[in-house]
Amino acid sequence: MTSEEALQIFRETGALLDGHFVLRSGRHSRQFFQCALALQKMPVVEKIGAALSERVRNLGPTTVVAPAMGGLVIGQEVARQLGIRFIFVEKENNTLALRRGFEIGADEKILIVEDVVTQGGRARETMDIVREHGGDPVGIALVVDRSNGKVDLGVPTFCLLQMEVETFDPSNLPEDMRKLAITHPGSK
Repeated sequence: MTSEEALQIFRETGALLDGHFVLRSGRHSRQFFQCALALQKMPVVEKIGAALSERVRNLGPTTVVAPAMGGLVIGQEVARQLGIRFIFVEKENNTLALRRGFEIGADEKILIVEDVVTQGGRARETMDIVREHGGDPVGIALVVDRSNGKVDLGVPTFCLLQMEVETFDPSNLPEDMRKLAITHPGSK
């Protein structure tokens, strides 16, 4: 799958939104990738999962870990396509945690799968959890990298769509954005 094909999926599904959005990081943006809209139809999930799986197969992961909520659907599909185990981290007291009896073995090769990264906060938090439990994060698979490759997550990183999407500090918004209603579309 090319970047243009991935972008076309977002356009066709209405998952590339324009407006004034507050991102999880607190920064503001004119565009938002609502992966949930793109991933609501299983043929699209399967197609995106196949493309990501092919990019990461040679890493030899034994488990996929995804941060909830964004990475759940695509993380499970990548694990299915690779024929490996899938687990997730989720919020507990406002931070991500490994719950529900999930365990990570010593030196277990973990692939982290996330939907969208802007600054990489959730991916880093997930890697920290994997390491705290003795796992070895061998790579990260992303549907969208909004930093256009500028975010260095410290492990091999693969994505379907890399774009540089402008983000702004809330105290320094362009005039056109100040006139738009603010939307908080993602999970906090």
